[in-house]
Amino acid sequence: MAIPTREALSGFIATDPQLTETSNGGHRFYARVGIEQFQRNEDGSFTQLESEFTNLVMFDKAAERAAEKFQKGDNFIAEGRSNVQEYQGEQREQFIASRIGHDNNRTTYTVDRSRQERSSTDREAPERAVGERDPAAVALAQRERALQAETAAASGAVPADRAAVAR
Repeated sequence: MAIPTREALSGFIATDPQLTETSNGGHRFYARVGIEQFQRNEDGSFTQLESEFTNLVMFDKAAERAAEKFQKGDNFIAEGRSNVQEYQGEQREQFIASRIGHDNNRTTYTVDRSRQERSSTDREAPERAVGERDPAAVALAQRERALQAETAAASGAVPADRAAVAR
């Protein structure tokens, strides 16, 4: 089974966010956001380059929540999709976010757990049957055995399990 993935954007809110009303009565969150760029130097250190900027928008209930929680300067991680649209003959790119949260690697905050909408049992991974092995562990063990065999063949060494037969 493939893991479902989505586009993500990480950056900082560069302008004061705006919450406006759309023509159909919904809400629209808009902010200009910056994406920091870094260059790795030969000595392993990093040099910060000029930031890239784009527009971030959200709609409806998510837009209302974002307007309550975010302000200029906040670091965020957003999930959504990139969109290019034409405006006055010019191509403009924007990121349409469906979810947004503070970047916990760069932001200190507290989480209010008093209002949990789902029970914790809805969010637990299913149990494995007795004796069932973790598929990832099985695949890893198979790959390690294959690599050991390749290494042994390349070096001319006889694998340990074959060495006993050869004696």
